[in-house]
Formats: sequence, C-alpha cells, structure tokens
Amino acid sequence: MKSMKILGCIGILAMAVSMTACSSSNDNVTDNGTNTGNGTGTTSYVWTTDGGLKACDHILFSKGKEDANGIEIGNGDQEFVFTGKQTLKKGTYVLNGWVYIGNGAQLTIEPGTIIKGDKDSKAALIVERGGKLIAKGTADAPIIFTSEQAKGSRKPGDWGGIILCGKAKNNQNEMQIEGGPRTKHGGNDDTDNSGILSYVRIEFAGYPFQKDKEINGLTFGSVGNGTQIDHVQVSYSNDDSFEWFGGNVNCKYLIAYKGWDDDFDTDNGFSGNVQFGLAIRDSKIADTSQSNGFESDNCADGSAVSPYTTATFSNITFVGPKLDNNFVNTPDYITGGSYNPNNGSALGKFQAAMHLRRNSRLNCINSIAIGWPIGLILDNQKGDTQGAATAGNMKLQNIYFAGMDAVGTDANKIYDDVLVTGYDADSKPIMDSSKKSFSSTFFLAQNGNKYFDKWTDLLLNNSYIPQAKSPVLSGASFTGIGSWFTQVSYLGALNAGDTWTSGWTNFDPQNTDY
Repeated sequence: MKSMKILGCIGILAMAVSMTACSSSNDNVTDNGTNTGNGTGTTSYVWTTDGGLKACDHILFSKGKEDANGIEIGNGDQEFVFTGKQTLKKGTYVLNGWVYIGNGAQLTIEPGTIIKGDKDSKAALIVERGGKLIAKGTADAPIIFTSEQAKGSRKPGDWGGIILCGKAKNNQNEMQIEGGPRTKHGGNDDTDNSGILSYVRIEFAGYPFQKDKEINGLTFGSVGNGTQIDHVQVSYSNDDSFEWFGGNVNCKYLIAYKGWDDDFDTDNGFSGNVQFGLAIRDSKIADTSQSNGFESDNCADGSAVSPYTTATFSNITFVGPKLDNNFVNTPDYITGGSYNPNNGSALGKFQAAMHLRRNSRLNCINSIAIGWPIGLILDNQKGDTQGAATAGNMKLQNIYFAGMDAVGTDANKIYDDVLVTGYDADSKPIMDSSKKSFSSTFFLAQNGNKYFDKWTDLLLNNSYIPQAKSPVLSGASFTGIGSWFTQVSYLGALNAGDTWTSGWTNFDPQNTDY
C-alpha cells in the first residue's frame, strides 16, 4: 500500500509539473515570482487557517473556486487571508470581502491595474503586520481602486478601502484598527516596511461597517518609515480621506478630494512627515461630527502619553466649501447632493481647516487654507493643546488663511472668534466675548502667518494653482524641521506651472469608464 501511495504521489507531481510548464504567457497572476497559472485553475492552491479564517497562498478565484487566471480577489468569504507571494498582472479585478494580506505575504500589483470593490461584501484590502502591498503605478498607468458600480451611480462608501498596518510605535501599544476588521497594529520597529503605494487612486471607499466605525479611504495603523507612500489620490471617501494611527511613515503628493469627514486625520502618536498635499471639498458633503481639513488628537482622552502626535505637514493646500458662492453651512444646504449614499452616514456641518485637540502637537508649515468657516481651532476640552502651543511644542508657521468667517475659535462647534476660558459641569465651553480666541491670537503671532479677507487675494487659478504674481510663491521656510523635506520657496501644494497632479489623477471618477 505504501509503495502504491508513493507511485501515486509521483504521478500527481509529474502531472502538476507538466501543467505548469504548459502555462500561457498572458496569465493574470505570477505565483511567488516564478510559477504562472494556466487559466484553468489547476495551479496548486495551498489552504490553511489563520485565526479561524480560511487562508490560502493564492488570491485569485472565479465564483469562489480556485482559478489562477480568475479576476476575483478573495474566495468570496466575508474574511479571507492571503498567505502567498504573487503579482497581479495588468487587468481589471473585483475585490470580494475583507482580504487580509497576512504576516509574511506579499501582493504586488502591476501598473495600470483596476480593482473594483464589491459593494455587498463591503470589500476592503487589509495589510497586516508583516505583510506587504506593492502597488507601484506610474504617472501614465496609475493603479486604481474604485467602485464596482456603473458610472453615474457611484457613491461614497461603495466599498471598504485600503488599510495598512505595521509594527512601528504608537502611544497605546498594540491597537485594534478601526472599521471592523480583526487586524491589530503597533510594535517597536519604526523602520518597518508595509510596502509601496505610488501613483494610486482610491475612489468611493469608506463603507460604514457600524455607526462611527467606517473604514477610511486610506488608513495607516503604526506604519513604519520603511514604507513608501507617494502620489495617492483618495476621492469621495465616506469617512476620512487619510487617517494615521501612530507610526512614522513619510508621505508625499497626497490628494484628498471631496471626502465625507476629515481630509487628514492624525492620532495616537503619528510622527511622520507629509509634504505636498491638496485637499478639496464638495460644499454639499460634510460629516455629522463636523468636517475639518486637519483633525488631530494625541489620543481619544487627551492623555499626556508618548510618543505624542508630532507629525509635520508642509506645503498643504486646503480648499474649503466657501468657494461655492451659494454655500450655506446648514443642513438644508449640506445634503450630500447626488453623492448621498443613504447608507446611514449622517451629514453635518463644515468646521475648520485645522482642528488640533486632545494634546496633539501637530506641526504645519508653508501651507494655505482658503474658504473654510474657521481657520484654526486649538481645542483644550481634553488635554492641553494650547499649553503645547504656548510652550513651543508645536509649529504653525508660514501659513496663509484667506476667506474665513473666523481666523480661529477655541472649541468644537463654536464658530465665534471669542476666548474660551474653561468648561462647565456639563462640558459646555465658558466664553469671554470681550476677547479674541486663544487660537486666532496664537495663529497671528506666529512667524510668517497671514490672514487675507478674500481668497481671491492669493491669486490662485482653479482655486489652488498660484498665478505669476501670487503672494504664495515666496515665504516658505524649512528651518529646524530636518532634512527629509524638499526645500521649495512657495507655500501650498503647488508651484506655478507644477505638473505633479498631471496624468495619474482623476477629478471626475463618477463619469469614468472602468
């Protein structure tokens, strides 16, 4: 019997080798960098379990069945763990359910690939600690993650989004990522590498798994600085466009386009650098929690725990809702318009270009914000963000505000530029209307900061590209912030004649044929 089993195994192995050798040259997936599927699903799939979930070293399927030349990412289960190393060749795929790139796994995606997120399964791609996503597009062939819905009917929250988790530090030790997935993040390796996202678009993501537990367009959980992030556009996210929980990953050339909640949200000790960021709002879309350009916390309760949220953002341009001449900051106007997904995501009001709170020590330099109701909120309800500002533990310099209703206010949901002196027993702010807010006073006292009554005074084409005589073409300074940043003379995301947004971006994904 043993000899018969051995002969049988040898025969099966020979057949497998023969099939592999006959594989075609245009297959959708390369396995482990060497073997290629033949399009009939005969490549060997090795199955295991991971935390009670089905896990496999292959990622492509057809209607839930093994198919190395399939176009479905994930086996159709709500949660699936990928454990192999494969390259998706240029093509169009459908992402089903929550697909985890597990510890030791690596998914590489070729330039020009389109991946559509399945709506019914709230599809999301989640890189776990020790896993890697290599999505390296080009300016001419970006990698696109988008809605599976037909053009003209796409909405924020049509699918989940992209989550990267790593082993870098945060200020809560090991953390559970928000949005519903099982994944944890955090460690002590600030050089950790979760892969590459370069020339990537993420559109119509952010499905609300539960109330206030949406997956963002792009979420970073303790991602280390060995990870490469550049040229990423997140459009019509149903929550934040970008959110960082701890970690120290560095990012360049980010676009947050018409998201639901905040453009750039930083928490739990994020200490990386970000340069060249463009954030543009839809005047009909704001979250019930009050939408901001920056929202920044040290942690949820404002504790004085380290590492502090000390990220440095430079050359950011925030384009607010007030550039719409008909804009009114009321529920009657902020309806979501044709982009309202009616999926339980509540609408609210626009608030501030920068809302820094809960002991955050976020830094922002060489930047522009136009057309927001409020410029800056240094919020002291939890923690002592104002104390950090006074002590010089945050840098807000060389920033131009224009066309605001208030340069600054001192508390969440307070739109008047008056001093908040404390909070009463019901946690309501106590105000001294005879004095300007701490926030506006601090902002105007910092080096290089200016306020303009009208955003048109900045001479910006298309609301964000400076004209030849624009005052934002000079005034930048990089003194004392380290060598990582590209030193430029201008404020904001773009110089006159800049082309970094050309080719790979899309400002009308609703009407694009995919």
